[in-house]
Amino acid sequence: MIDRPTPVVRHVQHVQHLLRTLLATLSLLWAGLCPAHEISMAEVELRQTGPAEFIWYWGAGNRTGETVLRPRWPAGCADDAGVLRCGPAGLSGSLGMEGVGERFSAVLVKVHWADGQSRVYTLTAGQPSVTLYGSADDQRGMGEIARAYGLLGVEHILAGVDHLLFVIGLLFLVGFNRRLVLTITAFTAAHSLTLALSALGWLTLRPPPVEAVIALSIMLVAAEGLHTRQTLSRRWPALVALLFGLVHGLGFAGALKEIGLPDNHLAVALLTFNLGVELGQLLVVALAGLVVLAARRWRPDGHVLLTRLRAVALYAIGGMAAFWTLQRVSAFVA
Repeated sequence: MIDRPTPVVRHVQHVQHLLRTLLATLSLLWAGLCPAHEISMAEVELRQTGPAEFIWYWGAGNRTGETVLRPRWPAGCADDAGVLRCGPAGLSGSLGMEGVGERFSAVLVKVHWADGQSRVYTLTAGQPSVTLYGSADDQRGMGEIARAYGLLGVEHILAGVDHLLFVIGLLFLVGFNRRLVLTITAFTAAHSLTLALSALGWLTLRPPPVEAVIALSIMLVAAEGLHTRQTLSRRWPALVALLFGLVHGLGFAGALKEIGLPDNHLAVALLTFNLGVELGQLLVVALAGLVVLAARRWRPDGHVLLTRLRAVALYAIGGMAAFWTLQRVSAFVA
């Protein structure tokens, strides 16, 4: 004889189904509004037209920077309606940007010199100024470059919603146990490898398919976290983290390519950017651990509460990832 669910059970199941449908719908709406990835950047370009004269302008698509960002030119330089005239030292000294970190988390300053060379400098809230030396020679010290690219790495992972959701999905899939260390280590090793290979120009893939696979990876870990079947992802989460980490590394490299790497101390910039990414990632894991610890310690039903929130979070993550997957696939298929 087959046991039929009681009316109360059927009602609860119906309510749960409605809640899951509503949550998936809301997550899709949020995904459409939420930037999935990358640092919000403005661009400023300077082009040398004389020994001590430059024209400067905002890069395409960043006109709003005019209202929220205010350049601080080096001492001896004066702006006259888009023409920057400097003294005998030329464009040398501290170049800063007021307002960075508010609407734009980073500003790329591209300087095109009269001899055909160009340099790119990145300003952030953590490092809102850079020192110029009057020519294309980049004389920034190792410490200055390490600090700048380390902060950019932290900002990138914290602003990259899709990368963070993948890490959170791994936490839900594995839990806080010994396997988590191996899983996070595998993810770190994999994306560090492809980040370096791509940043150095040894591995090149088109960004749209890479971004689509990143979204697909998030959807996979969310789906795997919602059931208890012993699939490959549950038996070997480190292997899944390793394989998808290779793709996420290409995503990190895309952001680093937009920022640019200095000619001097290139290895330091690459290493510290990657370390910044890892630091941001570990901060998220540590914060999640504190939330779990607080819920279990301060509430008698903390375990039950976390179980319920876990399902809600995974449905939200999966819904957003599904939206991004469709959006990104259609972008390069169309």
